[in-house]
Amino acid sequence: MDTETVVRTRRALHAVAELVLAGPQYRAGGTIRLRACAGGFATTVEPRLRVVGAELVASGQVISLERTTCSVIGAALGITVGAPAGLYGEGSGGAGGHTIEVDPTAARWLAHCFALGDAAMNGLFPGVDPVIWPEHFDIGVTVDGVNYGVSPGDASRPEPYAYVGPHTPRQGGFWNAPFGAARTIRELGGVAGVTAFLDEGRRLAAGA
Repeated sequence: MDTETVVRTRRALHAVAELVLAGPQYRAGGTIRLRACAGGFATTVEPRLRVVGAELVASGQVISLERTTCSVIGAALGITVGAPAGLYGEGSGGAGGHTIEVDPTAARWLAHCFALGDAAMNGLFPGVDPVIWPEHFDIGVTVDGVNYGVSPGDASRPEPYAYVGPHTPRQGGFWNAPFGAARTIRELGGVAGVTAFLDEGRRLAAGA
């Protein structure tokens, strides 16, 4: 699976997360919070929508995301698509009429990365629900002034990675990124590796 395919799929899923899930959810229920689910990600309140692999699943409907637009998806669902208004400056950069292309294999890989992050954070921080934020399309929590999470990739790091971002910068070899520390999911492996990295960041951020 080449990096270009993963990046194209990530951008497409980011647009769907922002325009089809988070925007309509915010207008209906006042929250932009999304969550990880089996095989992908989902809304937390109405409208009840899930992205599983390369498909969007709604009540009684399954819509392919392999090549379509958010506007076409919205019309099929009977909802008005669009990003949450006035909450943040950045986002997917997608528009309703832009063609999106989701590769099923890449989508499963990105869903796997979200699942690893969700499991690791639930294990480390019981009672703190990991959130997929539509602005940056990452899953994370904030505990004691430190951000922890997993990103499916971004403009500066095309490959999925786990991160630790203290609100107050720290010094030392662990901290290898402008915002704190990052390691690729491929480097960390499974849940144990992601958990160990986040836990080390927690310990070092606390000065232990």
